[in-house]
Amino acid sequence: MTTTAPTADQDLLRTLPGDDVRQILWRLTERFDLQMLTQSVRAVARGPVARLVAEGGRNTHEWTAQKNAILKEYDACGLTALFMDPADGGYIEGPKNMALAIAAFELAWVDAGAATGSLATCLALAPIHERGTEEQRRTYKSRSVPQPGVEPWRGAFALTEPIPYVGVETGLLSGRVSVAEWQDGEEPLLEVNKRGRFITNMGFANFVTAAVDSGDPRIKGSCMVILEEGDPGTWDRGTPTRKLVHQLSSTNDPVFQLRVPASRIIGGYTVKDGVIVPNYSHGEIIEAVFKRTRVTVGLMTAAKLLSAVEPLIRYHRDRFRGGETVSPGSPRYEYGLQQKEDVLHRLLEVWATGEAAASLGFASARCFDELDPLEKEKDRILAERGIKGGTGAFKALRKVAKDAIEYLGLPAGSPRKAELEADPLVRFVLLDAEANVLCPATKLWNTGHGSNVMREAVSLMGGYGITEDCPGFLGHKWMDSQLEATYEGPEAVQRRQLSVTMTSDVFLALMRKWMREMRGIASKRPGTGACALASAMNMWLWTVDHLQVATDPEGAKLYHSSRQGVTFPLADALAWILAARQLILDAIELEEKGGNNPALAEGLAGTVRFYQDLAHMQVARAGGEVGRICAELVYGYRRHPAWDEEGYKGCYSNDDLIGIESLIPGFSGYQAIDTVGDDGSHPTKAGPCPTASGLEAFVKLRTKLDSCLTGAQLAKDHAARSLTSVMIPAALDYPA
Repeated sequence: MTTTAPTADQDLLRTLPGDDVRQILWRLTERFDLQMLTQSVRAVARGPVARLVAEGGRNTHEWTAQKNAILKEYDACGLTALFMDPADGGYIEGPKNMALAIAAFELAWVDAGAATGSLATCLALAPIHERGTEEQRRTYKSRSVPQPGVEPWRGAFALTEPIPYVGVETGLLSGRVSVAEWQDGEEPLLEVNKRGRFITNMGFANFVTAAVDSGDPRIKGSCMVILEEGDPGTWDRGTPTRKLVHQLSSTNDPVFQLRVPASRIIGGYTVKDGVIVPNYSHGEIIEAVFKRTRVTVGLMTAAKLLSAVEPLIRYHRDRFRGGETVSPGSPRYEYGLQQKEDVLHRLLEVWATGEAAASLGFASARCFDELDPLEKEKDRILAERGIKGGTGAFKALRKVAKDAIEYLGLPAGSPRKAELEADPLVRFVLLDAEANVLCPATKLWNTGHGSNVMREAVSLMGGYGITEDCPGFLGHKWMDSQLEATYEGPEAVQRRQLSVTMTSDVFLALMRKWMREMRGIASKRPGTGACALASAMNMWLWTVDHLQVATDPEGAKLYHSSRQGVTFPLADALAWILAARQLILDAIELEEKGGNNPALAEGLAGTVRFYQDLAHMQVARAGGEVGRICAELVYGYRRHPAWDEEGYKGCYSNDDLIGIESLIPGFSGYQAIDTVGDDGSHPTKAGPCPTASGLEAFVKLRTKLDSCLTGAQLAKDHAARSLTSVMIPAALDYPA
């Protein structure tokens, strides 16, 4: 191990957080299966995958034999079978959201293309898993499990369309399905025409789940269809996409013109008046799929940020070693660039962002693991009541939402609270409202803000950061993060979803509950910044309420789906809040559970304090963003006063000032006073200073939030001391 001069401080971080710490943070201490998965995937990531990157495997967009060999490594370590249930040949029982999140995180720690490629078959299977018939699930999931001597099937997910359609909303499809043959008494034979763009795994996929729209009056609406390589017709894998990033995944622009039986429609179909009616539209299927899979993409960016910490500390300490004038033992030799506060503070921003992104992402994955069985139970209960999806289910759950809101407001120990807590529909509504916000927030904040911070990490490596042999592959990771920001919907898609889900009555009630919880945490742990975060939550809630009833000077409503200048910034502000909140909760989890692990006992106090400092830093950033965004929206849609008759009403005349001055000496020196002369003269500026008339409550909230940032920079200074003394390994545990 290498270190700088020892320190006597017991509340500093001693070593970089390892698995013992992260298993507590991410609630893995009781999941031995996920601990083993972590080690298995890590061995592949930091072994074969890292060697392939170090040997220049990313230097071509072609799918080479060396890249293809990695698929066998995925098979051997259990990645290929990760998505499957034990009955289908898998090895993890129950929901797989957390398992998939861990796999993506560990692979992206080294290379995001490897993470994407390893999980692409899971994405192809997701429509079948979520909405497929029992036969479809059994067939394709079992075929995708590695068997001795048998190559597993590998899939691709074809949603996007060729230019000009690529990148637009998922409701626009150019793929078409029509009836090729339909004999009386026999199953219809369909013809599918589909051209894809940026389709992962297409260089070797055996099957594709493709989104198509009806091109025949005998088929109603859109659907998703399973295509197989051996189907009659054209199966053209297309040309490889000339990517600058994610080169360890196979990406092509395929062309399909295939004939398939109607039983390949995912979820099945019915026939009504001679028309094939798919049980699920393509939109209903991808909604269920993307509701979960966006979390793993967000965690890929989080892994990049955290993987940058160790290489940067080493680079900063070693920066001047080897120089003739730099002698061992001198501050310049021991600390290098870490003598400068700027380097320490900027690295802490990278670290805090990575920890908050990981906290948010894994919390979202855990939420979905809890939600999945409840969703099935919800469907069963509604079916027993004779309620089938659509409007009927919506109305039924709207009634349950009232019970859920009541539950959130009841005190602990209330018999009514216990009654509602036992109702699976109430639990579903609460978790669904939370998940509907956490998922897009994870994708939005982790990949959007995270990619910006990743650029900062590269810049902290100096010129080394943009070289091919940069330690930790930071240059590659920075470039890769740009693609992750567009995967499964760019920022605009996530903001659009948040603008709808974050204003539901149930979620707003949840936010108020979380705000109260942050106040309670602050009373016991003021060093976490929880009180400041509660103030930011309060300001956000006030702003949402205000904007939903406020209008612009023309009388147009401000909070409206078409006014994305209002709804989108509010979504950004909420994502900042959620990330900071989860980092606080994880720091508390570490403090409460860390003592149960003897391996952490010696340095636990310093580790806990470091995470609390990071949380406090992150709260300060979140509070600053929330304050800025809310102030821009609250004030920004008010018309500035002008030097006109209406504007003059808020000004003093010279005679007014003389009279007031006689009663209050010095009043005329107050800078905020606008005066107008008898001849109409006025100060040289745009107009009288705006007043906060009607916004007094907001002014108080903003002032309170700003003052709540007290101590945040002291927390950063304390955390910076840890960076100068924390022990790091002698070398990275994967090739340079």
